[in-house]
Amino acid sequence: MHAYRSHNCAALRASDVGQTVRLSGWVHKKRDHGGVLFIDLRDHFGLTQIVANPSSPAFPLLDRLRLESVVTVTGEVVARGEGAVNPNLATGEVEVRAGEVIVQSAAAELPMPVGIDAEYPEEIRLKYRYLDLRRERLHANIMLRSGVIASLRQRMIGQGFTEFQTPILTASSPEGARDFLVPSRLHPGKFYALPQAPQMFKQLLMVAGFDRYFQIAPCFRDEDARADRSPGEFYQLDFEMSFVTQDDVFAAIEPVLAGVFEEFAGFGGRTPWAVTKGAFPRIPYAESMLRYGNDKPDLRNPLVIQDVSEHFRGSGFGLFAKLVDQGLAVRAIPAPGTAEKSRKFFDDMNEWARSEGHAGLGYVTRKAGEFGGPIAKNHGEAGMLALYETLGLGPDDGCFFAAGKASAAAKLAGQARTRVGEQLGLIEQNTYKLCWIVDFPMFEADEETGKVDFSHNPFSMPQGELEALETMNPLDILAYQYDIVCNGVELSSGAIRNHKPEIMYKAFEVAGYTRAQVDENFSGMINAFKFGAPPHGGSAPGVDRIVMLLADEPNIREVVLFPMNQRAEDLMMNAPGTVSIKQLRELHIRTVD
Repeated sequence: MHAYRSHNCAALRASDVGQTVRLSGWVHKKRDHGGVLFIDLRDHFGLTQIVANPSSPAFPLLDRLRLESVVTVTGEVVARGEGAVNPNLATGEVEVRAGEVIVQSAAAELPMPVGIDAEYPEEIRLKYRYLDLRRERLHANIMLRSGVIASLRQRMIGQGFTEFQTPILTASSPEGARDFLVPSRLHPGKFYALPQAPQMFKQLLMVAGFDRYFQIAPCFRDEDARADRSPGEFYQLDFEMSFVTQDDVFAAIEPVLAGVFEEFAGFGGRTPWAVTKGAFPRIPYAESMLRYGNDKPDLRNPLVIQDVSEHFRGSGFGLFAKLVDQGLAVRAIPAPGTAEKSRKFFDDMNEWARSEGHAGLGYVTRKAGEFGGPIAKNHGEAGMLALYETLGLGPDDGCFFAAGKASAAAKLAGQARTRVGEQLGLIEQNTYKLCWIVDFPMFEADEETGKVDFSHNPFSMPQGELEALETMNPLDILAYQYDIVCNGVELSSGAIRNHKPEIMYKAFEVAGYTRAQVDENFSGMINAFKFGAPPHGGSAPGVDRIVMLLADEPNIREVVLFPMNQRAEDLMMNAPGTVSIKQLRELHIRTVD
């Protein structure tokens, strides 16, 4: 018999009764029932119940062991007694009567429990992440992650893509987030950068003629943490294609993503969630900002925002009338079926808006056709009826209003749409709704300085190409840029790339860059394009976010093996940390207090 195990802890069944077996694992739980000791032995695969009678030589050893000690148990497989079968456990029909026990490693007192799914402070969970990962939910999430990555890889190869690995040590780029810098020992005073994404390399692969590339790429950005973004590093399904239009990119990646969501939609034994069928809806950026208040719309929410500015032009409600005359906007957020809601519901929404840093959220109530609230009173019955007809609202529906600059009104309206949908229980459950956001503006203007800069990806092809850059108002130029969104979470950004040097120089010129600056900062790419570059495009869906959605976790930390805390610290490995004077001298670096 093998030194450690003849079976894993999920393998034994009723057909194994009578066999002598050997199992190894962690002491998951212990129960003493009238002097008989029951132990749940856990390994990567599952649980098996071990039983030891007081007369067994294994009893005293098992009895004094702490939870999470590692043991090897040899014994006979026996059927559980009538009424003791556990139908929720794969091995629930049997147990192993312990004959011999070897302690492989005795556990010290635990800083956090493993056998229960209680919440513990982040600091403890991250410091003892190896214990946290023993917990069933976290262990399942990490196995889900592995399965998702394997499925993505398989599906991409099936779509004709080839996997390549791009460099980790590269040059710093002036675009995007902050770089993580790596000092060079051989070149004093010079630094490598860890890649924020393989953007330039994957485009150069297209220039090199490889046609369809992908990789599960590690990316590094010195950014603050958020619920859907890890500080420091993350992984993405990075891909690029040659001789393609935007439609070709969509056609290639949609079955990959939809297939993965369908494959793992029943994660954790739940009833499989529904997934968007067929081609993903395509929503222009401007429409998304108007109808949903952001460029990451959650399509599970049926509420649609509308611009009602013209309804208040010359209105008796002076505040909105004045704002409209000043060129500002009024957006309406429906609140259907709120006739039975008290005034407090509406007032609480207004207070919530103020707590989020906004001036407030106007509202109208309606019950059995009767309007209520200052806006309705001053706007008048006829005006309200016309407004409600435009909005498609009925006699028992309320409405909220966000007013101000178009961007600010859109932001508040989008946040209010989400909150109203949640408060009224309108968010469709158990479904993944994917969509594309398309037609992003190529440029944007700084509200304070008026300076024009890139709004999304500077390497995107402008719609209309060189002619648009030379003849159109920069703020009216759209780009072949697109995002994939699922349930209000942005999975990726992508674009059809600008592969023509003269268009790239002109696009950067519009954004205030000189030809010399382009040559200096993006020399590898611009020089390569001068030797023949195919039209190409791609995207990079975030692996961490896909897994987070499939696991139905609110925080990306729950699907990452060894995450950092909110301050980008690895509490387990004590990173970042100090290094020796010798190491600093080798790198020609001196620290300053």
